[in-house]
Amino acid sequence: MAYVVGLLATDGCLSGDRRHIILTSRDRQLVETYLICLGRPLRWRLGRTRRGKRAYYAQFSDVLFYDWLLSIGLTPRKSLTLGPIDVPDAYLIPLARGLLDGDGSICVFRDKPTRAKYPNYEYERLWVFFLSASRAHIDWLRGRIKESFGLIGYVERIVRKKRHDLFRLKYGKRESIILLRLLYSDPNAPCLDRKRQKWINYAYTNRVVCAEGGI
Repeated sequence: MAYVVGLLATDGCLSGDRRHIILTSRDRQLVETYLICLGRPLRWRLGRTRRGKRAYYAQFSDVLFYDWLLSIGLTPRKSLTLGPIDVPDAYLIPLARGLLDGDGSICVFRDKPTRAKYPNYEYERLWVFFLSASRAHIDWLRGRIKESFGLIGYVERIVRKKRHDLFRLKYGKRESIILLRLLYSDPNAPCLDRKRQKWINYAYTNRVVCAEGGI
């Protein structure tokens, strides 16, 4: 359920009628995983985003679930107002995995940090990002991860013309490895497969231990 909350806090929507819960994603597997976690039929519809890209929509009515989501911090029109989420420490990791799968990213790329002096030297970078239009939510997430796991990260502001600014919580290579080990320590935990595979590929290439008993 903590993973589901993470998805709804990013890609979800609580309708104004105080009944319907909607999840929108361009990843069909993510929508189906969400419905499986909730024990609901795999019913979704295919539509288009505002930018014309294909997306999958899962919607159902559940007043009790809706009210519970309100009680832990989710709200209608939450994009700019989302703040802390009332999650126990024991469930922070699955919640964070849901936030990552919804509006986060794992970035792996090769960089040449000293092109002028050492043009042939390449360095493989690994970054983990969490993205939100709400600074309060990003600051809360950073604080909880720091308190629980000692990871600092830092917040970047992304200025967009004629649109609301975005805030990105970013972890560098060392902290990303620690965080990803935690997020994917259980191979059976629900997640977006393509993001987990990106971490596995990185760990395999760089001979990094994924988790206890892992690579």
